[in-house]
Amino acid sequence: MSISVRRGFTAALASASFAAVVVSGAPSAGADEAFYTPPSPLPAGRNGDVIKSQPSFIAGSDATRVMYLSRDSKDKVIPVTGTVMVPKKAWPGPGPRPVVGYAPFTAGLGDGCAPSKTMAGEGQGDAASIFQTGFVNALLEKGIAVAQTDYEGLGTPGDHTYVMREAEAHAVLDVIRAAQRLPNSGLPAGGPVGISGYSQGGGGSAAAVELAPAYAPELNVQGAYVGAPPADLGALAKSLDGSYAVAFLGFALVGLNTAYPETEILTKLANDKGRQLYKDAQNLCTIGALLKFPFTQSSTLTQDGRPVSAYLSEEPFRTILAKLKIGNLKPTAPVLVEHAPNDDIVPYGQGKQMAKDWCGKGATVQFNDLAGTPVFAHVGAVPAAMANSANWLADRLSGKSATTNCGKF
Repeated sequence: MSISVRRGFTAALASASFAAVVVSGAPSAGADEAFYTPPSPLPAGRNGDVIKSQPSFIAGSDATRVMYLSRDSKDKVIPVTGTVMVPKKAWPGPGPRPVVGYAPFTAGLGDGCAPSKTMAGEGQGDAASIFQTGFVNALLEKGIAVAQTDYEGLGTPGDHTYVMREAEAHAVLDVIRAAQRLPNSGLPAGGPVGISGYSQGGGGSAAAVELAPAYAPELNVQGAYVGAPPADLGALAKSLDGSYAVAFLGFALVGLNTAYPETEILTKLANDKGRQLYKDAQNLCTIGALLKFPFTQSSTLTQDGRPVSAYLSEEPFRTILAKLKIGNLKPTAPVLVEHAPNDDIVPYGQGKQMAKDWCGKGATVQFNDLAGTPVFAHVGAVPAAMANSANWLADRLSGKSATTNCGKF
């Protein structure tokens, strides 16, 4: 890539970061950090039980910050935080007010990046905060409650298990349970449920809807929106390497090492430069990471000079990546999958293949192309995804039947 293009990219990211600070407010120390410290030992209880809660502020809603019980990738009980938002607008549809589990867009790895902080004007908000707010507001405007998870290790102690399928699915499903169990939320057990997410959140939403029948069978899931999902991490390892968004590959390696320490990424794979990148990434939000690491080749970060993708066909990575792949289980709720064909961060082909895999298992799937911008298409498709996700979920939660185009894409 030419120097002029790289400079243009850096300038664009810097402008986006500045704009986000203007819109969201400067980074604040206002978050109640004591809230994010879990009790030790954790209380006994069910997945989704609320450990503690406190009022929060999200415009247009009665918002409550929650810490709740969930499970990590190896089924260990963990604390996760998030926000339950009940809109001030009435639900115009039939039956009780529905709740959508929102799986956030990539926020970063630093505890200050947790969406439950940044959406409330706290923590270290950057452009990702605007994306989270946009998806949530589109739902609140329709009278739909939102239960947003921070995922494992984002805000709470430990590293964030970025794009780890089971941990993210559990966090999304359990924050819905927490919303329904939260006193005075008005969200009854057995009420209508939706799931939504884009990018990292698309993977979280996809994982949640396919794991829901086994992990949370009592939830009345009426539909899931899945936007630009990272369904196959092997494909992402190749597409992100050396790109402007290579930071997300670094995030994924942190997540992989945290969820599966037997990979020994820091001791057997990374060289000194790789270990330093790992350490730096742990404290960065999205824009900061994109600005710090663009166009890095992963071959410069490994002890033997091979790219990260070269390791993935070897054990223990091969078995773990097969477990992390989304599309091997049938969702029982209808799903809308959308992806921009020119997506420059999450490859279109693997997202489409996930939808085909679900179709092959008999799921009700609608797959649509998203209109992305000519450059930075992944981010450029976000406004359409915000509107489409809210409109489609509102129809499902109102009892309207879903369409399918399985066999036609």
